[in-house]
Amino acid sequence: MRKKQFDIADYRFDGTRTLALAGMPTKVKDIYQDTDEFEDLLQDFKEEIDDLQNMMYAHDRYSLLLIFQAMDAAGKDGTIRHVLSGVNPHGVVVHAFKRPSEEELDHDFLWRTTKSLP
Repeated sequence: MRKKQFDIADYRFDGTRTLALAGMPTKVKDIYQDTDEFEDLLQDFKEEIDDLQNMMYAHDRYSLLLIFQAMDAAGKDGTIRHVLSGVNPHGVVVHAFKRPSEEELDHDFLWRTTKSLP
């Protein structure tokens, strides 16, 4: 089965223009026709993620940072559970960020996540 792709350029911000969140897409167009195709694609992606994780571990040089941000009940947990279910948990560090503290509010948006970088 050939994997379908979406255009990541729609979601990339390179800093060359003013970022207007209201103009950014919020939903990825479906890349599957039905539940069976979704399950097949998900399995393919899990295998690819596992291969990439093994390669990064072997190199011991690279890391991957994933930030999931959305309002409560927006589906972050389900997305993480489905997409990352094929990842070896020994190679994962998770940091949850709840309501920002007063100190965190005095800094830019990603300041508190920077402290947790590998």
